[in-house]
Amino acid sequence: MTEQSTARRSRFTPLRAAQLYDAVLDLLREVGYEALSMEAVATRARFSKATLYRDWGGKPQLVAAAMKYHRPRQIDTIDTGSLRGDLYALADQSQNGEHAQSAAVHLGVGHAIYDNPELRHTLREVMLDPILDDIHAILRRGVDRGEVAPDNPALDLVPSMLASVSIARPLISEATLSRADSRRFMEALVFPALGI
Repeated sequence: MTEQSTARRSRFTPLRAAQLYDAVLDLLREVGYEALSMEAVATRARFSKATLYRDWGGKPQLVAAAMKYHRPRQIDTIDTGSLRGDLYALADQSQNGEHAQSAAVHLGVGHAIYDNPELRHTLREVMLDPILDDIHAILRRGVDRGEVAPDNPALDLVPSMLASVSIARPLISEATLSRADSRRFMEALVFPALGI
């Protein structure tokens, strides 16, 4: 994002930005990505279509910004002093309400991610890469503290595995991912893979 577009966007109050992003995600859940239009977003959020295009560029960027804004809690602040503690803290952030809403949005963009390279790239850059970077940082601290061998092959696999679980869960189960499910996943698969 350019400095100019960041400066322009700052003229919106946090409340107006939240209303816009809520409208985007509501429409995603209702009609999916393909049927979502900038005109529908503009109407629902009471923004001009010209403003949306000027400040967000297009539908992929606006959808990614809304998903980033409503992303479940940040994980970059987790640091309990142990890798096991950090991973439990990560699991404990799994809350039914957040994951249910997030899952509905992911399903709303699911098919479009495969057909729309621009959307896929934007979502990866805005949403997925920061999460994977945060998980890698948690794992690096575990290596630095001597809790995990630096050549453990699971170090490169765990971040993607953790992200995949929350994204795939709604496709394979009626129940959303709960805190207990996340802890069980850590204990059964992640901890043994890391040898902790």
